[in-house]
Amino acid sequence: MAERHGGRLKKGKELALVGEVSVGGRRLALAWPQTYYNDSGQSVAKLVRRFGIDDVERLVVVHDELDLPVGTLRVKAGGGLAGNNGLRSIKAHLHDGDFLRVRIGIGKPPDSRRGADHVLNRPSKRDRTELDVSVELAADAVETILAEGVGPAMTRFNQRASGAESPPSQP
Repeated sequence: MAERHGGRLKKGKELALVGEVSVGGRRLALAWPQTYYNDSGQSVAKLVRRFGIDDVERLVVVHDELDLPVGTLRVKAGGGLAGNNGLRSIKAHLHDGDFLRVRIGIGKPPDSRRGADHVLNRPSKRDRTELDVSVELAADAVETILAEGVGPAMTRFNQRASGAESPPSQP
């Protein structure tokens, strides 16, 4: 998002790399927590305070998701944590789990007991290519949430993620 909109992430006091960009005339704060993933709520809570986010439904968290096949993208409003300790930390620090999520599938490891290793290891070249496309789509999804809201983003990106084709545009 920063590259796409001419922004730059810089080290901030919030335990994160932070930047701001303008998207369609609207201000968008960007952050990449620099804490351990399982402690990302520390950073997110500080960022929410800094940017005056009074409604967590204005917060979009982009994260990896073991429960989705590699490269699959889903947009979600609130919901469960699916064992994701980063989301658990964010919810604990905000005392609210209704933030928006853009979930990027990284697939399950062959041995379900090796989830941490799977998340921390470098993806294969094939998976890396799919993930690069998904990261671009995640940026598209965030832009759609900003411009149109979470409902239209869910409709557009969750259909794509499930393999359904979007209907052709009318002239």
